[in-house]
Formats: sequence, structure tokens, C-alpha cells
Amino acid sequence: MNQAVRIDGRRFDELRPVTIERGVNKYAEGSALISVGDTRVLCTASVEPGVPQFLRDSGLGWVTGEYAMLPRAGNTRKVRERGRTDGRSLEIQRLIGRSLRAIVNRRHLGDRTIWLDCDVLQADGGTRCAAITGAFVALCEAVKFLERERSIWEKVLLDHVAAVSVGIVNGEPCLDLNYYEDSSAHVDMNVVMTGKGAFVELQGTSEQAPFQRQELDSMLELAQRGIEKLVAMQKQALGAM
Repeated sequence: MNQAVRIDGRRFDELRPVTIERGVNKYAEGSALISVGDTRVLCTASVEPGVPQFLRDSGLGWVTGEYAMLPRAGNTRKVRERGRTDGRSLEIQRLIGRSLRAIVNRRHLGDRTIWLDCDVLQADGGTRCAAITGAFVALCEAVKFLERERSIWEKVLLDHVAAVSVGIVNGEPCLDLNYYEDSSAHVDMNVVMTGKGAFVELQGTSEQAPFQRQELDSMLELAQRGIEKLVAMQKQALGAM
């Protein structure tokens, strides 16, 4: 792979600097602040009794997500969502929920819902991927809270889950696109994977010319290597919790 640097000085196969700080909200059962380059997302996990109507008497718990960008998370002020979620935010929060449910044994969770609220404080590309990666850490804290309270007795979390963006920028497969790269990419893809390397979701779009299978394989290889590093960072953040 060409090792020339990108606009921010990174190699094509390099993540932006990532930090994950857990326990940042004293009220929530779980919380994490994740920074991926200049993208910052606050993730909180809230445990509530009961499940949605369609799950009543099923014996299954529920994990779901909400996502929003603060009004000045970007270069211009975004009108605060009041009572109605815009289409982009709705699509992303559904992705967050699907991604987290993929690694949860909902039968062991019991008759309760865990809400993962992901609020973008600052956006520079990859906000949905950062939200999923950070929300997993917040979810771990919430599950540990339930274990301490002796509300659950069996294993709830089956694996880690994390997400990263990849794309074709200036003809090169690139890992972890910032906003400038994302807005000019020939191909833009978000990849969600478990810690064991299984795929949860692929969201890939050709923004210009169609892309080839070889390019897809190159992007997926980059994504897998990036997610392995993100999972290692999640484990470091969680420590011996």
C-alpha cells in the first residue's frame, strides 16, 4: 500500500488519535466520552424497567440508541431537534441500537431496557462510528452496575463491538475518514464488527464511479485492522472493571 501521507499527516492505514474516558457522568449507570481526532461523542447508558410493547412477556430485554448533534457540533449551527428526529439522526440511532444488540444476550438482560444516548459534542467525520465504539464502553458500565446491584446473574455481553469508516480517497483505500476526506471520497463505507472479527453491518456507497471487488476487499481489510485497535482501546478504558 502506498505509504504517502494524507492531508492530516496520517498514513492511509492509520487511525486518528483515539481516547476513551469512562465514568464521565455521575448520574448515568454507564458513560464514556470518546474522541476520534476532532470528533467527540458523549455516550451515556441508562437502565429503565420494562421493555417496548412488542416485547412484553417475551422474556427478552431491550437495548436501543438515540443520537443527536449539539447545535454547534459543526462549522455552522444546527437547529436543535425538538420533538421530531431528522432522517439522518433516526437512521444513525437505529444503527447504534442494532450494533449493540448484536453482542447482548437479551434473555439474560431480563425485563429492562438500556438506553444508549450518543450526543455529538464536536463533529469531524465518523460520528456514528465513534458513537458505536463509545456506547459499547458505556453499556459495559451499565451491565456492571446491574451485576453489582444483583439484578442480573448470567452473562449479558457476548463480545465487544466497534465501528470505523473506510473509503477510497484520491484513488487510495483509507482508514478512518475525517470530514474533509469523507466529503471528497469516491467511496464511503462504515463497518461495524465484533471483537472476534464477525461483521455486524456494512454501509458502503459509491459517491462517484462504481468500485471494484478488489477495492472492497482492501477497505474491509483496513476496517478489520482498525477495529482490532479500537477494541484494544475499549479494553484498556474498561481496565479491570
